[in-house]
Amino acid sequence: MTTKKTGVDQQLIRDLAGILNDTNLTEIEVELGDLKLRVSRHAPAVHAIAAPAPMIAQQAAATAAAPAAAASPADVSKNAVPSPMVGTAYLAPSPDAKPFVEIGQKVKEGQTLLIIEAMKTMNQIPSPRGGTVTAILIEDAQPVEYGMPLVVIE
Repeated sequence: MTTKKTGVDQQLIRDLAGILNDTNLTEIEVELGDLKLRVSRHAPAVHAIAAPAPMIAQQAAATAAAPAAAASPADVSKNAVPSPMVGTAYLAPSPDAKPFVEIGQKVKEGQTLLIIEAMKTMNQIPSPRGGTVTAILIEDAQPVEYGMPLVVIE
């Protein structure tokens, strides 16, 4: 004799919430037979995203003229290159290679800034404009979401 379970599996919800936290995603959806379950959380506003501590120190050293102004949220949202997709961002073509760009480096329009791996495909992310890299807002091998600021080019 089989009994059909009518309640929602709370452990499944906890597991999905754990995956959200582990991967920094804002939403996950799962279908199991006729059950469709979506777990989501609010994403932080773009102006609230700050550079990781090591990058702030590098940025301050690279922009000695105005280190506080270079890290202001208004500059980040205005000059940041957003992620065009969800995936894992890599700053170099391979683990032992040097990064595509560094803070203080001048870049040309179309120059590769980083790679985002999505669905086992490596996607080169080109610079939308020429300028100087003033901040790198992600770490190597970090999960990224659509629209998330990646690099600031001024």
